[in-house]
Amino acid sequence: MFDKLEKVKQRYNEIAELLNKPDAANDQKEFRRLSKEYSDLTDIVNAYDEYIRVKAQLEENKKLLYETNEAEMKELAASEQEELQSRFDKLEADIKELLVPKDPNDSKNAMLEIRAGTGGDEAALFAADLYRMYTRFAERIGWKMEIVTYNESSGLGGLKEVIVSVTGKDIYGTLKYESGVHRVQRVPETETQGRVHTSAASVAVLPEADEVDVEINPVDLKIDVFRSGGAGGQNVNKVETAIRITHIPTGVVVQCQDERSQLKNKQKAMKVLRSRLLEAEIEKHDKETSQKRKLMVGSGDRSDKIRTYNFPQNRLTDHRIGLTMYNLSQVMEGDLAELFEKLKIADRSEKLSEEQA
Repeated sequence: MFDKLEKVKQRYNEIAELLNKPDAANDQKEFRRLSKEYSDLTDIVNAYDEYIRVKAQLEENKKLLYETNEAEMKELAASEQEELQSRFDKLEADIKELLVPKDPNDSKNAMLEIRAGTGGDEAALFAADLYRMYTRFAERIGWKMEIVTYNESSGLGGLKEVIVSVTGKDIYGTLKYESGVHRVQRVPETETQGRVHTSAASVAVLPEADEVDVEINPVDLKIDVFRSGGAGGQNVNKVETAIRITHIPTGVVVQCQDERSQLKNKQKAMKVLRSRLLEAEIEKHDKETSQKRKLMVGSGDRSDKIRTYNFPQNRLTDHRIGLTMYNLSQVMEGDLAELFEKLKIADRSEKLSEEQA
């Protein structure tokens, strides 16, 4: 661990020198990259410096403890030794956790996609409930959500599909654990005999890609323009503003029709396309560079049933980490902080154990 920490500190100092050069800002892309790397290493270096300082204090205090014959001084040194040892142990644990490689996409904004699954109208209603849940959570912590695509289902106010751009602090790192199948068990509004039905909705969370993350050749795009239709299309059958973009090499298709401006719809569609292509690159890279099993929490496999929402029992169960909570009503109102923290802890613990294996 110490060799690794010394290398981290050496790299930290190298970056500091590079950033302080007079011409450092000439290459803005490289300057941003170095600044981010410097910021990422700061917590580790600060913790390591504190670790060295506390370790030196421990050694000095231990020497005093064994050399002094004064009862009062010995008692004081013993008390201080206990406090220093506790601080030292915590720093050691913190550093081990900080050394676990971070997902470089954690600080990115994200595309949140929710789609109704099996279960007809009830699945569409549940998709709408999930969208409301995430919206309430975003409001609580000051994230901004912008609708890219919003497709209502016929009747009852459900959702076939919604795609939103979420911006703020550490969006992807917080929401990435939500990708997968969400299952609901409750009595539908249309059920006359009080029977509990099971239906599902799928959630996908994609890191929002910048233009520098994904290079798209314009000749690889097929762009179709058509008239908006359905809910939200205020200019239905009047102006062709809706956009459908097909990325020919991958076959990825994205469309947007919620804006009245063709340009705005194209910009939103391109944003979704870049995110989907970045996600595909990440999955390809992970398969090529690691033969390890997928992390229990962070796999992001959309086909995995990750959570069950049982309304009659006010119970939420996250199947990946074996977590059961009996506060479903609060969760559906956006009280997701405790759940997200438990998922992050489980993910970090698993990564830490794999690093030490």
